[in-house]
Amino acid sequence: MEPLDLDTIDLQLLARLQQDSSLSNQDLAERVHVSPPTCLRRVKRLRDAGLIEREIAILSVDHMASLIGHGLCAVVEITLDRQDQTALEAFENKVAQEDAVQQCYRVSPGPDFCLVVHTRDMPDYLALTQRLFTVDANVRNVKSFFSVKRSKFGARVPLPSAPHH
Repeated sequence: MEPLDLDTIDLQLLARLQQDSSLSNQDLAERVHVSPPTCLRRVKRLRDAGLIEREIAILSVDHMASLIGHGLCAVVEITLDRQDQTALEAFENKVAQEDAVQQCYRVSPGPDFCLVVHTRDMPDYLALTQRLFTVDANVRNVKSFFSVKRSKFGARVPLPSAPHH
């Protein structure tokens, strides 16, 4: 796949879609000052190039709490015994299978991985740790930090400012 050159319109589209991906093509086109067909074509090009990985709904944990309870959110540091490429990839593949693991980052220095984990409650969290960390002899250390409040949550990637004309 050849590299994609991003112009001002592409950057504006990406910025708008990061704020609200539910905008209609018409609304999106109006906000970046292009025709709807141009907008549709450009967004398709950005998707096809893999720049837009997927579009999701972000649920409000506070509003969901009244319906299903708050659940448990933890940031978990993992240190492996062996850090060779095969061991790192095996761990990544293992956590990728778990719905409770929302995010997984390979980090340096310090622990090998940081995970963001959401479970229903503490027994559910303990069952997850049994599956992921204690059954696997390659996990040397697990350090969990439990969230008491989500003060910011986002997935927006900072984009360069579009040049002004």
